[in-house]
Amino acid sequence: MERKNVGNSLHGGATAALVDVVGSSVILTFDRASTTGVSVEINVSYLDAAYVGDEIEIEAKALRVGKAVAVVSVEFRNKKTGKIIAQGRHTKYLAVSSKL
Repeated sequence: MERKNVGNSLHGGATAALVDVVGSSVILTFDRASTTGVSVEINVSYLDAAYVGDEIEIEAKALRVGKAVAVVSVEFRNKKTGKIIAQGRHTKYLAVSSKL
């Protein structure tokens, strides 16, 4: 499976998949989140390209982890230049256990 475009840059689909995986991992760090839930929305803004050989830093922050919904932001930066490559937001519905 190719993770790059014809121009040897990181494929947008691979970036979106990383938003999903990294965002889900952040949610699991919270005690009240026993599951990563189900994705409701994944949004990615592509701001610059990352090329083969570039080192990328990924920073993820939980914006909200509630009883039913979690929202995480994920930012991709070029390690050498500090330029933002992409910004993602991941919203997940957390399974609510039944009281019945």
